[in-house]
Amino acid sequence: MTRRPHKPIVLALLALLLPLEMNAQEPPSSHRPSTQWTAEQAVHYALEHNPDAGAALERIKAADADIKSARAAFYPQLGVGAEYSRTNNPMYSFGNILNQGMFSDSIDFNQPGTTDTLQPKATVQYRLYNGGRDAAALDAAGERSQAANHEHAAIRSRLQFEVIRAFCTIVQAADTVQARQSAVEAMAASLAVAQARFEEGSLLKEDLLSLEAQHARAQEQLIQARHGLSLAQRGFLNLLGLQGDAVVLDPAGAPAQEIPVERDIGKRPELTAMAALIKAQEAQVRVARAGYRPTADAFGSYQVDKGTELEDGSGNSWTTGVRLNYTLFNGGQTSAAAERAEAGLREAKQQQRKLELAFNLEMEQALLALNQEEERLKVTGKMLESATESARLARLRFKEGVLLSSELIDIENRRTDAQLSHALAMASRKIAIADLRRAVGLAQFNQGK
Repeated sequence: MTRRPHKPIVLALLALLLPLEMNAQEPPSSHRPSTQWTAEQAVHYALEHNPDAGAALERIKAADADIKSARAAFYPQLGVGAEYSRTNNPMYSFGNILNQGMFSDSIDFNQPGTTDTLQPKATVQYRLYNGGRDAAALDAAGERSQAANHEHAAIRSRLQFEVIRAFCTIVQAADTVQARQSAVEAMAASLAVAQARFEEGSLLKEDLLSLEAQHARAQEQLIQARHGLSLAQRGFLNLLGLQGDAVVLDPAGAPAQEIPVERDIGKRPELTAMAALIKAQEAQVRVARAGYRPTADAFGSYQVDKGTELEDGSGNSWTTGVRLNYTLFNGGQTSAAAERAEAGLREAKQQQRKLELAFNLEMEQALLALNQEEERLKVTGKMLESATESARLARLRFKEGVLLSSELIDIENRRTDAQLSHALAMASRKIAIADLRRAVGLAQFNQGK
C-alpha cells in the first residue's frame, strides 16, 4: 500500500513552482529597460521598437529588391529543358529520322513508321536593345529606393517628436497631479481650521459647508488628474512599442534641445523623398516612351535528339541568331502609357509644391508657438509666485478670522490655477522647441540612423 504525500507538502511545492511558471509565461512585451526613462533613452528605444519604424525598414528592403529585379534585365537569360515524345505522324516521324541521322533511301515518306525522341535543350537569350526601357526602369527603382529611405527618415523624425511630446505630457500631467494634491491638502488644512472655528462659534455653518464642498471638488479634480496621468503614460508606452500600466521618468531627463538657429525646410526628409519620387517618375516617362523604339535580341540554343525506336538514332543541333522587333501600331497603347506617365510626373511636381507650402507654414507656426510659450512662461512664473504668497497670507488671515471662507476658496483656486498654468507653459515650451526642430528637419538628439 503506497503512502500519499501529506497535503501541506503538496501545497508548499505548488507555491514554489507557481511563480516559476508565471515568470516563464511572461509576455515578451514586459522585457524593457527597468531604469527610469529619460527623453533621449525613450527616443532611442522608440526608433528601434516602434512598429511604424519597423514597417518603414521593410519598405526599404522591398525597394532594394525592386532594384535587383530591374538589374536582372541586363543579364542574359539561360534556360534548360527536356522533352520526350513518341509519334507515328508522318511529318513529325520523318523529322525525328532526320534529326537522329537515320535517313535512308528505303524510307516510305508516307509511312515512315513510329519514332520517339528525347530532346534535352539549352537556350540563351540576351536583350541587345529595347529603347532604353531597362536602364530607365533601373533608374526608377533606384530613385524609389532613395525615396523609401527618406520616408523612413521622415517617420523617424515624426516619431522622435511624438515621443518628446508624450514625455513632456507625462511631466505636465504629473505636475497637475501634484498641484491637485497640494490643493486638496491646503483645503483639508483650511477645513480643519474652519471646523475648529465653527465649534468655537466664530464661523457660520454655511461657510463650513462651502469649504467642505470645495474640499470634495478638489478631491474630484485630483482623481481626474491621476486618470489623465495614467492615459499619458499608456500613450507613451504605446509609442515605444511596449505594454504596461506605469511609467517612471527620470526627473532630470527632460529634453533640453537647443533652439535651431537655421530655419530652412530644405532638410525635411519628406521633401528629399518627394524629389526622389519625381526623378523616379521622370524615369517612368522614359520607360513609357521606350515603346516607340525597336527591340533587338540575340539568342542561341543547343539541342540533343535521341531516339530508341531507331537503332543508334541520335543527333545534335544548334541555332543562333538575332531578332529585331518594331511595333508599327498597337492601338495607341504606347502613347497612352506615355501620357499617363507624364501626367503622373506633373502631379508629383504639384505635390512637391504643396509640401513646400505646407512645411513653410509648419515652420512659421512652430516659431510663433515657441515665441508665445516663451512669453507665457515668464508671465505664469510671476503669476505663480504672487499666487503662492497670496495664498499663504490668506490662510493666516482666515485662521485669525479676518477672511471669509469664500475669499479663501477663490485665492486657493487662483493659486492652483497659476500652478497648473505654469506647469503647462513649461511643458508646452519644450514641446514647441521639439516641434520647431522637427519642422526644420533636425533630429531631436544625436542618434544614429
